[in-house]
Amino acid sequence: MGLQVCNGALLLCSFGVAPSSLIVLPTHMVFTTGLPLATIMDNVPIVNIPPFSMCNSLANPAVASATSAACGVLTPMPCVPTIPAPWVVGSPTVLIGKLPALNMSSIVMCAYGGVISITLPGQFKVLVP
Repeated sequence: MGLQVCNGALLLCSFGVAPSSLIVLPTHMVFTTGLPLATIMDNVPIVNIPPFSMCNSLANPAVASATSAACGVLTPMPCVPTIPAPWVVGSPTVLIGKLPALNMSSIVMCAYGGVISITLPGQFKVLVP
């Protein structure tokens, strides 16, 4: 059993410089402790997943270009998450608006190679499988 994720959950990217907070819009009208609960489809860059300050991934064209201009010295550039797929793996038995609920062990991949994980779920009362 893992903790269910809600608005305000703390996110961390393996190539990001700083953590970020998950933004869950109240579209499904399902709440815990007054905060909207997240699903695996809360993966939209900027809307749900804000930038992680700066990006260190050489797969990011902006970082690769800046690093090349600096004669090979890794040069971080502003992060703009690019999320091509939903969070994996959501809760197999708890659905919110016909979508699997997001739990604390879920991850999502950035197109530039970063693994975005949940470090704090936003609440500590509700458990989901």
